[in-house]
Amino acid sequence: MLMLTGAAVTAIRNLVYQPDVPYGSGVRIAPHSDDESLLALTPSPLPAASDEVLETEGARVFLAPTAVGFLTGKVLDARVDEQGEVRFLINAPSR
Repeated sequence: MLMLTGAAVTAIRNLVYQPDVPYGSGVRIAPHSDDESLLALTPSPLPAASDEVLETEGARVFLAPTAVGFLTGKVLDARVDEQGEVRFLINAPSR
């Protein structure tokens, strides 16, 4: 299963804990529509029927079935760049 760092949990909660975002929203990770060799992370009010749902400390991640195999055993992290924008990274855990 995909693991989340504390920074990723905070970033996801900050994205979805907004007054105009429905309760229970999360982010969905699925192949990018223009290039299926890339993954896209997008806010989503609900998971798709076939998505796996991962919840860590109130941060919900919806994983498309085609992304699950790639993400198993990986770590989702988040960083804030110089402009204050959040960037999500997928890493292999260090041993």
